[in-house]
Amino acid sequence: MPSLAAPPRRDASAVISLRPSGFDELGLRRALSDRMLPLLVAAMTFLAALALAGWFGIAALSRHWREGAGSALTVQVPDAQDKAADGDTTRLAAVLNLLTGTPGVTSAHALTNEELAALLRPWLGNAAASTQLAVPVPAVIAVRLNQPALDVGPMARRLEQAAPGTMVEDHNVWIRRLTLLTRSLQACAGLALVIVAAVAAAVVAVATRAGLTRRREAIEIVHGLGASDSYIAGRFASRVTWLAAAGAAGGGLVALPVLLVLANLAAPFGSQSADLGDWTTALTTVPAAMWASLPCLPVLAAAIGFLTAQGTVRRWLRRLP
Repeated sequence: MPSLAAPPRRDASAVISLRPSGFDELGLRRALSDRMLPLLVAAMTFLAALALAGWFGIAALSRHWREGAGSALTVQVPDAQDKAADGDTTRLAAVLNLLTGTPGVTSAHALTNEELAALLRPWLGNAAASTQLAVPVPAVIAVRLNQPALDVGPMARRLEQAAPGTMVEDHNVWIRRLTLLTRSLQACAGLALVIVAAVAAAVVAVATRAGLTRRREAIEIVHGLGASDSYIAGRFASRVTWLAAAGAAGGGLVALPVLLVLANLAAPFGSQSADLGDWTTALTTVPAAMWASLPCLPVLAAAIGFLTAQGTVRRWLRRLP
């Protein structure tokens, strides 16, 4: 008498071996559209590229400004033409002689009347062009250092002895404030990247669940024939990974001209020789790490798509009867 026992279940390898090349037994091409999901991932990649540009751009500009401010001093000499303590030279000349002979000082340049007027013009307007101001203006000396970490305390004390009332500003307060501002802006850029990645994962999860709902009957049939959870999740993950990578590549290409325009706008702040419209200098002032990070966006989008699809499908399959 023939056996009435149910035929053994075929494992996933048997199902795969019977599947013709390119056959879409789950109908994933219809379940997961090649339009909406790539478009949404492209939008997320565009935002991520802007956030990365902000991260690296802020870091580069901050480093440039810190190096510039850290290697400069501003010395103000009131009553510059009066006699110095030694009685032989003016107060300004005494301060200049002391500065040029100080180790660590590269140059000391006393601003001319024209340079001082240009410096005061934003606050005093046309009145700054006149050297006969109602309030006496101290002489200003721009000092360049070859040691950004130079302790200016001893120098300030020697200047005070040579010309009492001389003030030294070493810009350390502004450097600390700039560092704090840079870290805050980079934290905002990092938070934006995290939010973009979370939204991208949510979009992939919603799209995957919609595809599972549309193909529920086909999935149940294939699952009943012996296809394992790993096989079905792998099929969904492969489709989602390809769509996410394609969308991210498109988003990165769209972001590229925008980043070039932003680099051109930021070039004058990162290089004294750069000017608006100087594309060659703009490209060289942009950190190389930023350009290297752009090709990583499709890879990261594909990884998010793969992991999210795998987790979503496996959780859904575990709830099947």
